[in-house]
Amino acid sequence: MENFNYYTPTKVVFGKGTEEQTGELVRQQGCRKVLVHYGSGSVKRSGLLDRIYGALDQAGIDYISLGGVVPNPRLSLVYEGIRLCKEEGVDFILAVGGGSVIDSAKAIGYGVADEGDVWDFYEKKRQPQACLPIGVVLTIAAAGSEMSDSSVITKEEGWLKRGCNSDLCRVRFAVMNPELTMTLPKYQTASGCTDIMMHTMERYFNQAENMELTDGISEHLIRTVMKNAKILMDEPDNYNARAEVMWAGSLSHNGLTGCGTDGGDWASHQLEHELGGMFDVAHGAGLAAVWGSWARYVADARPERFAQFAVNVMGVERAEDDMDTALRGIEAMEEFYRSIDMPVNLRELGVEPTEEQFRELAEKCSHYRKRTIGCVKKLDVDDIYQIYKNARG
Repeated sequence: MENFNYYTPTKVVFGKGTEEQTGELVRQQGCRKVLVHYGSGSVKRSGLLDRIYGALDQAGIDYISLGGVVPNPRLSLVYEGIRLCKEEGVDFILAVGGGSVIDSAKAIGYGVADEGDVWDFYEKKRQPQACLPIGVVLTIAAAGSEMSDSSVITKEEGWLKRGCNSDLCRVRFAVMNPELTMTLPKYQTASGCTDIMMHTMERYFNQAENMELTDGISEHLIRTVMKNAKILMDEPDNYNARAEVMWAGSLSHNGLTGCGTDGGDWASHQLEHELGGMFDVAHGAGLAAVWGSWARYVADARPERFAQFAVNVMGVERAEDDMDTALRGIEAMEEFYRSIDMPVNLRELGVEPTEEQFRELAEKCSHYRKRTIGCVKKLDVDDIYQIYKNARG
C-alpha cells in the first residue's frame, strides 16, 4: 500500500427535513453576509429556495442571491459572482444545488479571496491561497463536490473545461436530505449514479499495491450504487434507495476510496471533460460513453486488476486468462449502463464528432501535447485520439 493523507473536514447533516437547520448552520460560521448560489428554477418551483431564505431570516442572517448555474458551470457566471460578492461584502457562500452549483461556488470563493484572474487556478498557472467559506444544501447525488477538494469550470471562450483541486475549497457543512432528489428525471438520476461509480472506479484502476480494505469498500460502494440505481429507475420516490445513493456520492469523492493507492487513473474524466466542454453533455452520461473504449485500450497494462473488478464487482465467473475475464467484466459494465439508459458510446450519447473535432478533442485533452493522462497506461495525444475514435459506436 501507498502512504496517504485522509482529510475530511466537512460536517454532514443527513436525513429528512435537515434543510430546516441551514440557518443555524450558517449562523455558527460567524459570517456577516451570505451569497445564496443556485441553478435553475427547480429550487424555486419546489419551494426549497423559499425554505432556505426562511431559515436564514429566522437565524438573522443577511443574504443576497445569484442563480443561473447550468450543467458544466460557466466561467462568466463565476466572474459575475466574484464581482457581486466583492461589491456586497459577502463573506460566506451557500450553494443550493448539485455539483455544478457547488463547483461554481468554489470558483467564486477562490476569486473573492485571491487576487488576479480565477481562471489561472484552473489552467494551473497559479495555486489558490485562500477561499471564502462555503456551505451546501445538496439537491443532486452525483458529483460528490460537497465533500471533495475539486471544482470544475467551463470557459466559454474556446469551450475549455478545467478543474482545480485544493483543500481550501472543502465545504464547512453539507445538508443532505435524500427527499430533495426525488423529483429528478430518470436520466439525471442515472447520470448521477454513473458519476458516483466512476469516481470510485477512477481510484480503483491504478498501478499501486492496493489495500484489501480500500478495495472492499470500493467494490461494495459500486455494487450498492448499481443495485439502488436500478431500484430508482422504477421507484424514484424510494427514500432508502435515494439515501444509499446520496451517501455513496459523498464517500466516492471524499478520498476514502483512494486511501493507500497511487491516486488512481482519471483518464476517463479527462476524456469526458473535453466532450462536456465541446458538446455540453451530461457529465455522467459522457463518462459512460467513453469508459468502455478507455477500458479496452488500457486493460492489457493491468489485466489482473480488471479481472478482479470483473469478478468482485460485476459477478463475472473467472476464466483461466485474466484478459478474457477483464473483457467480460467491461462488457458486463456496459450492459449495466444500458440497463439504466446510459450510453456506452458517442453515438448513443447523441454526439457524432467530425474527424477535425476528434483531433481537436485529443489536442485539448493533452493540453496541446504538454501532458499525458492516466496511470494504468500513460496516454499521449495519439492514444487519446484513438480512444475517442474507438468510442464512436
